[in-house]
Amino acid sequence: MFDHECNKTVDIREIGTIIRSLGCCPSEGDLHDMLAEVEEEEPTGFIRLEKFLPMMTRVLMERRYRPIPEDILLRAFEVLDQNKCGHLTKEELVKYMTEEGEPFTQEEMEEMLSAAVDPETNNVRYKDYISIMVVDES
Repeated sequence: MFDHECNKTVDIREIGTIIRSLGCCPSEGDLHDMLAEVEEEEPTGFIRLEKFLPMMTRVLMERRYRPIPEDILLRAFEVLDQNKCGHLTKEELVKYMTEEGEPFTQEEMEEMLSAAVDPETNNVRYKDYISIMVVDES
């Protein structure tokens, strides 16, 4: 699906998408480390399957980068919800996600907002949002 040239390579920019499609959720730092492991000594902008496959097999077998469980996500949102009202405003969410911890890119933020924000209230009802973003591992 990602090997557009049919030569057993993929564009390095698609590796994050590929890894996440396999159920892994590495941080950007972890993703950078994974890329460094499989990238050619002289970077070409492409990753070869023969280098990617052993690394990804190891990651999957070791069950690394598993998604965060629903209860932990809920507790994180509750910490941010200082008024304990069950939602965050769009502005609060943008502030937390772009200024704290590992900041979201503009594209990541737009993608999150399109799924999370209720267009009528401009709020994020985080229990509803968590229910759509949690990965069922069974």
